[in-house]
Amino acid sequence: MANHKSSEKRARQTIKRTERNRFYRTRLKNISKAVVVAVEAKDETAAHEALKVANKSIHSFVSRGFMKKQTAARRVSRLAKLVNTLNIA
Repeated sequence: MANHKSSEKRARQTIKRTERNRFYRTRLKNISKAVVVAVEAKDETAAHEALKVANKSIHSFVSRGFMKKQTAARRVSRLAKLVNTLNIA
């Protein structure tokens, strides 16, 4: 338990930050899963739409400080690579 004023404040901030990060982490998983599900269903238009939403959302997480720029680029790249497998097959 926090004993000092500053440590009480840090505890409050940690709770808020944890809640916010949990929201973004869950959102990220759901967005990525939508792309994967569309690819597994071999629905090309749905996969492209889901990728477009994923790209925009993931890069907005960067501007909010949830993840680093290169991490976002890597995730979007992997999703795009997955969607492109539909064009080949």
